[in-house]
Amino acid sequence: MARVAFYAPMKAPDSLIPSGDREMARNLMTAIKADVHQVHLASRLRIYDKSGNHDIQASFLRDSRAEAEKLISNLPSDTDLWVTYHNYYKAPDLLGPVVCKARGLPYVQLESTRATSRLTGPWSKFAKAAHDACDAAQVIFYHTANDLITLERERFRNQELVELPPFLPITDLPPRSSCTGPLLAVGMMRHGDKLESYRILADVLALVRGDWSLNIIGDGPARGEIQALMAPFGNRVKFMGQLSREETCNAYTNASMLVWPGVNEAYGMVYLEAQAAGLPVVAQNRPGVRDVLAKADHPFPEQGPRALAFRIDSLLANPNQRRSEGASARAFVADRHLLPFATNRFWTGVAPLLKDLS
Repeated sequence: MARVAFYAPMKAPDSLIPSGDREMARNLMTAIKADVHQVHLASRLRIYDKSGNHDIQASFLRDSRAEAEKLISNLPSDTDLWVTYHNYYKAPDLLGPVVCKARGLPYVQLESTRATSRLTGPWSKFAKAAHDACDAAQVIFYHTANDLITLERERFRNQELVELPPFLPITDLPPRSSCTGPLLAVGMMRHGDKLESYRILADVLALVRGDWSLNIIGDGPARGEIQALMAPFGNRVKFMGQLSREETCNAYTNASMLVWPGVNEAYGMVYLEAQAAGLPVVAQNRPGVRDVLAKADHPFPEQGPRALAFRIDSLLANPNQRRSEGASARAFVADRHLLPFATNRFWTGVAPLLKDLS
C-alpha cells in the first residue's frame, strides 16, 4: 500500500463550485486510491491567475513559499509519492517540486500542458513556473493527443510520458439508453466557450428539418442569454436546470442523442457519460474532444452548423443508426474509459518510482 499526496492548484477537489476540473480531480483521486492506497489532499492553496496580472502572480508566489515550508515540515512521514493535477500557465504547481526536492519524494503530474508562447507576456512568471514544474516531474500522464504534442517537444531528459485516457469513475456501465426521446444537451451556462457552444447549438437547431425537441441540463450566469438564444424554438426546448448525477443518468437513458458542439473543451466528460449510456453523439471534430468520441461522422468546425444539422437529421430519420452508433459508443467507453483501466494505467506508470516500496 502506498500513501499519495494529491494537489490541484487550479481548484481543490473538495471545492463547492462545480466544474469539469473539480470532477476530474475527484475521479483521479478515486482511481489512484483504488480501495487499496491512501490518497490525501496535500494543500488547498489555490494558484490561479485568470487575467495575467503580475501583482496577483507575485502574491501567489509569496503565499506558495510559506505553504511549501509548512508542507516540508508537516507532510506525513510515510508519504511515498506526490501527484499534481493540471499544472499549466494560469495555475502552475508552485508547491510540488519544492516539497518533493526537500523531502526526497517522487513527483508526478497529471494533465499538464506546456505553453512556451506564454514565457513572454502577462503570464510569463507563471508560465516559467509551470514549465519548470513540468521539468521536475519524473512521469507526466497526458489525457489527449493534443497535450502530447508540446509535452513530447519539450520533454525533459528521460522523463516518462504516459497516456491516461479521460475516464468515468465507475466500474460498470449504466443502464442502456433506448435512443428514443428528445435531443439532449448538457453544459454549464457560463460565458465564454460554453456560451459559444450554445450559440452554435441554436444555429444548428434552426437548420434541423426533422421533428425534434431538446432538453438542456445545466445552469449558470449565462442562463438568460441562452434562454434568449433558444426563445425562437418555443416549447420545443426545455430547460431542466442543474440536475443530480442520478437525474442526469436518467436523462441520458431517455434521450435519442447528445448534441454538444464542444467549443474549446479539453475533452468533455459529458461525451463519455452519454456514450456509456449508449447514446450517439453529435459534436464537432475538435482537438481533445475527438479523443473521447467513438468513430462516427463528426464534422469539423469549419464545416459549420449545417453539417451538424445534417447529422442530427440523419440520426432522427434512422433509429437503427442511432442504436448502432450508441452500441459502438458504449463499447468504446467500456474498453478504455472506465475506472479499472485508469487505475491500472496509473499504477503501472508510477511503479518504477516505487520499486523500493515495501
